[in-house]
Amino acid sequence: MIEAETITTVMRALADPTRRAVFERIVNSKEITVVELTRGSNVTQGAISQHLKSLKQAGLVSERPEGRNVYYRAEPSGLEPLADWMGHYGTFWRERFTDLRKLLKEIDP
Repeated sequence: MIEAETITTVMRALADPTRRAVFERIVNSKEITVVELTRGSNVTQGAISQHLKSLKQAGLVSERPEGRNVYYRAEPSGLEPLADWMGHYGTFWRERFTDLRKLLKEIDP
Protein backbone atom coordinates (compact mmCIF):
# COMPACT_ATOMS: atom_id res chain seq x y z
CA MET A 1 0.00 0.00 0.00
CA ILE A 2 1.13 3.55 -0.69
CA GLU A 3 2.47 5.71 2.15
CA ALA A 4 -0.29 7.65 3.87
CA GLU A 5 1.77 10.86 3.82
CA THR A 6 2.06 10.78 0.02
CA ILE A 7 -1.68 10.21 -0.42
CA THR A 8 -2.46 12.99 2.06
CA THR A 9 -0.20 15.42 0.21
CA VAL A 10 -1.89 14.69 -3.13
CA MET A 11 -5.38 14.87 -1.62
CA ARG A 12 -4.65 18.17 0.12
CA ALA A 13 -3.24 19.62 -3.08
CA LEU A 14 -6.38 18.70 -5.00
CA ALA A 15 -8.85 19.53 -2.21
CA ASP A 16 -8.76 23.26 -2.91
CA PRO A 17 -11.17 24.10 -5.77
CA THR A 18 -8.99 26.88 -7.18
CA ARG A 19 -5.89 24.70 -7.09
CA ARG A 20 -7.83 21.88 -8.73
CA ALA A 21 -8.92 24.29 -11.49
CA VAL A 22 -5.29 25.36 -12.01
CA PHE A 23 -4.26 21.70 -12.20
CA GLU A 24 -7.00 20.97 -14.74
CA ARG A 25 -5.84 23.87 -16.92
CA ILE A 26 -2.30 22.51 -16.79
CA VAL A 27 -3.52 19.01 -17.66
CA ASN A 28 -5.38 20.41 -20.67
CA SER A 29 -2.27 22.24 -21.92
CA LYS A 30 0.97 20.75 -23.12
CA GLU A 31 2.78 23.44 -21.15
CA ILE A 32 1.58 26.71 -19.65
CA THR A 33 3.15 29.69 -17.88
CA VAL A 34 2.05 31.47 -14.72
CA VAL A 35 1.12 34.48 -16.85
CA GLU A 36 -1.19 32.34 -19.01
CA LEU A 37 -2.73 30.72 -15.93
CA THR A 38 -3.32 34.13 -14.35
CA ARG A 39 -4.85 35.56 -17.53
CA GLY A 40 -7.54 32.90 -17.63
CA SER A 41 -8.64 33.22 -14.01
CA ASN A 42 -9.82 35.67 -11.38
CA VAL A 43 -6.81 34.86 -9.22
CA THR A 44 -3.70 36.97 -8.68
CA GLN A 45 -0.34 35.91 -10.03
CA GLY A 46 0.94 35.51 -6.47
CA ALA A 47 -1.93 33.16 -5.59
CA ILE A 48 -1.37 31.14 -8.78
CA SER A 49 2.30 30.81 -7.84
CA GLN A 50 1.35 29.52 -4.38
CA HIS A 51 -1.03 26.98 -5.90
CA LEU A 52 1.69 25.86 -8.30
CA LYS A 53 4.09 25.44 -5.37
CA SER A 54 1.60 23.10 -3.65
CA LEU A 55 0.97 21.14 -6.86
CA LYS A 56 4.71 20.82 -7.44
CA GLN A 57 5.36 19.63 -3.85
CA ALA A 58 2.65 17.00 -4.35
CA GLY A 59 4.40 15.79 -7.51
CA LEU A 60 1.44 16.75 -9.70
CA VAL A 61 3.28 19.26 -11.89
CA SER A 62 6.83 19.91 -13.02
CA GLU A 63 8.43 23.06 -14.28
CA ARG A 64 10.79 23.95 -17.11
CA PRO A 65 12.49 27.32 -16.97
CA GLU A 66 13.18 29.00 -20.31
CA GLY A 67 14.50 32.54 -20.28
CA ARG A 68 12.20 34.66 -18.13
CA ASN A 69 9.36 32.17 -18.31
CA VAL A 70 8.71 29.00 -16.38
CA TYR A 71 6.57 26.44 -18.14
CA TYR A 72 4.45 24.03 -16.11
CA ARG A 73 3.20 20.64 -17.25
CA ALA A 74 1.23 17.90 -15.55
CA GLU A 75 3.03 14.89 -14.17
CA PRO A 76 0.74 11.87 -14.68
CA SER A 77 2.77 9.81 -12.21
CA GLY A 78 1.78 12.31 -9.50
CA LEU A 79 -1.73 10.86 -9.46
CA GLU A 80 -0.53 7.25 -9.10
CA PRO A 81 -0.61 7.21 -5.27
CA LEU A 82 -4.22 8.40 -5.31
CA ALA A 83 -5.22 5.99 -8.10
CA ASP A 84 -3.57 3.09 -6.26
CA TRP A 85 -5.30 4.00 -3.02
CA MET A 86 -8.68 4.28 -4.75
CA GLY A 87 -8.07 1.01 -6.58
CA HIS A 88 -7.42 -0.75 -3.28
CA TYR A 89 -10.71 0.45 -1.84
CA GLY A 90 -12.52 -0.15 -5.12
CA THR A 91 -11.64 -3.83 -4.82
CA PHE A 92 -12.74 -3.81 -1.18
CA TRP A 93 -16.16 -2.34 -2.00
CA ARG A 94 -16.74 -4.50 -5.10
CA GLU A 95 -16.24 -7.61 -2.93
CA ARG A 96 -18.64 -6.25 -0.29
CA PHE A 97 -21.31 -5.44 -2.90
CA THR A 98 -20.98 -8.92 -4.37
CA ASP A 99 -21.46 -10.43 -0.90
CA LEU A 100 -24.45 -8.16 -0.27
CA ARG A 101 -26.01 -9.12 -3.61
CA LYS A 102 -25.66 -12.84 -2.72
CA LEU A 103 -27.16 -12.25 0.71
CA LEU A 104 -30.12 -10.34 -0.70
CA LYS A 105 -30.82 -13.13 -3.18
CA GLU A 106 -30.78 -15.67 -0.33
CA ILE A 107 -33.18 -13.56 1.73
CA ASP A 108 -35.54 -12.74 -1.12
CA PRO A 109 -35.08 -15.13 -4.06
